Amino acid sequence: MADPHARTLVLGLDSVPPGLLFDRFLPLMPNMQRLLERSVYGTLKSCDPPITVPAWAVMFTGMDPGTLGIYGFRHRRPGTYWDTYSPTPQLLPHPPVWEILSRLGKRVAVIGMPPGYPPPRVNGVYISDFLTPDNAKDFVQPPELAEEILGVAGGYDFDVTFRATDRQRIGEQLIAMTRKRWAVARHLWKKERWDLFALHEIGPDRIHHTFWKYFDLGHPRSEKNPAFYALVEEYYRMLDDELGQFLALVGDDVTVFILSDHGSQMMDGCFCINEWLISKGYLTLRGPMPPKGTQIEKAAIDWSKTRAWGAGGYYARIFFNVKGREPNGILPADQMPGLTAQMTRELAEVRLPDGAPLSPDVREPAAIYREVRGDAPDLMIYFAQLKWRSAGTIGHGTMFLKENDTGPDDSVHSFDGVYAMAEPGRAQHGPQPDRAIIDIAPTVLRRMGIEPPAKMQGRAIAELL
Repeated sequence: MADPHARTLVLGLDSVPPGLLFDRFLPLMPNMQRLLERSVYGTLKSCDPPITVPAWAVMFTGMDPGTLGIYGFRHRRPGTYWDTYSPTPQLLPHPPVWEILSRLGKRVAVIGMPPGYPPPRVNGVYISDFLTPDNAKDFVQPPELAEEILGVAGGYDFDVTFRATDRQRIGEQLIAMTRKRWAVARHLWKKERWDLFALHEIGPDRIHHTFWKYFDLGHPRSEKNPAFYALVEEYYRMLDDELGQFLALVGDDVTVFILSDHGSQMMDGCFCINEWLISKGYLTLRGPMPPKGTQIEKAAIDWSKTRAWGAGGYYARIFFNVKGREPNGILPADQMPGLTAQMTRELAEVRLPDGAPLSPDVREPAAIYREVRGDAPDLMIYFAQLKWRSAGTIGHGTMFLKENDTGPDDSVHSFDGVYAMAEPGRAQHGPQPDRAIIDIAPTVLRRMGIEPPAKMQGRAIAELL
């Protein structure tokens, strides 16, 4: 219920789907079991696209990705082909909940919530996110806390290098990274009586990318490796231990949220979007096809004959080479709808290696967002319910890759994340209907007795108030 004196703890677990948290690994997590026994919980539907950086921003601003102008980890600067930048908190056009609370004099502590570098100034503490550059000194606000944070656990790791073959190293580093982050979180929690405390943990996402095929027999490249299977279980046990240690410090006056930005699922492979565009005559090279795995940014493209190109990732971002918009644009803007319809028809005819349809889900930003800001792609395309990634590289000699073109990868994202809320004295517990990620921000604010901004697109979830 709304309470201007309410205290809120948000524990964000990146990329955790309901099937793993509420079922597969729950027997290994006694502290999570006890928390869920006094929680309302269910599936949290992610945004378009279900990617870490836009999703957490959507969750805590209550605005859709188009209105925020965030569509992924990397963005093209308008008026260029390859000049890119990464989203920062300073670029958010609408305030997240910790900024709203800070303006009202509430004390907040935020650890690693994306986009989080450079860390914004809040009325409290903000530690930057996994996009923090190596050896960055400006990773915390206020900056004088840097040495204290580094001293709590013998250093602080923002991320690990994954999508690599030395999986044992990745697993060990992920466990160490997570331990350090939660040690810092406990240290900060005990420093003062926070109104809002929010922690983001990237570790589950990295575990899934690195080890999914070792615990899912249905994975197309399933592989038996008892050591790696045990490592995944060890990670979830460790995560539960950290949760238990933290909750032991939390008083009866605190509402606890467990949230994930999206889910994970096995990766079937990659569809080479630019190879396909070349085959259809939408994208033209100057000269022969370059070597296998050439980044499209480094290919010799004949822009005078190119109408479209694509970016790789969890989904395909298609950009049209529009006359008057791109440096060497040739496609009249009024031909974009026709080209969209043609591409949609042709992609629907594509068959996967096993003969099943590619099942392209083609979405136009203007049709799914209230507003379209920044460098939105002209088309957003999901393949086979996101089980097939988009490969932006070329030179493969095939439309389909079994592995990610950016390195070893076992999983992709899904739309189904999780939510759970444990409130002191709440009578109702147990599974609840699906909820939308955009509705979390207004729900948190309303619970804390604060009216959400009128412009906020999300709506408070009545059952969680």
